[in-house]
Amino acid sequence: MAARFLKEFREFAVKGNVVDMAVGIIIGAAFTAIVNSLVKDIFTPLIGLITGGVNFTNQFWVLRAGSGEGPYNTLEQAQAAGAVTLNYGLFINATLSFLIVAFATFVLIRNINRLKNLHHEPEPAAPTVKSCPYCISKIPLEATRCPACTSHLESAAS
Repeated sequence: MAARFLKEFREFAVKGNVVDMAVGIIIGAAFTAIVNSLVKDIFTPLIGLITGGVNFTNQFWVLRAGSGEGPYNTLEQAQAAGAVTLNYGLFINATLSFLIVAFATFVLIRNINRLKNLHHEPEPAAPTVKSCPYCISKIPLEATRCPACTSHLESAAS
């Protein structure tokens, strides 16, 4: 019974879907580190520059003062003093991270879908011939008379 269980587990663990999922998780973790650095090291300073030096990491409201005297200039000071804080700046950073990941994922999936569409068969070309209703021979769409049976056709578009 245990040998059968281990065999089933091994088959499950080495299936393509599980391996693909594991690779996706590893790539996702690495991508998260890149996005976090992009937000923290690139976007946050730029937004701070635009907003007059505001650093979102240190944006918080003190809900209850700690043992040390306020005001607290940084979140670290507030937390070291034991103050209860509402850290809306960290929430803004997390939201920026999410938006960047969502946008990057959108661009990635969009490009993958474009690559998939390159391998599809092209749309069939518009027909250039039609059948004569009298002798069923193939004739150009613009023809008004059949070259095979000389029948007069109703209109050039039919």
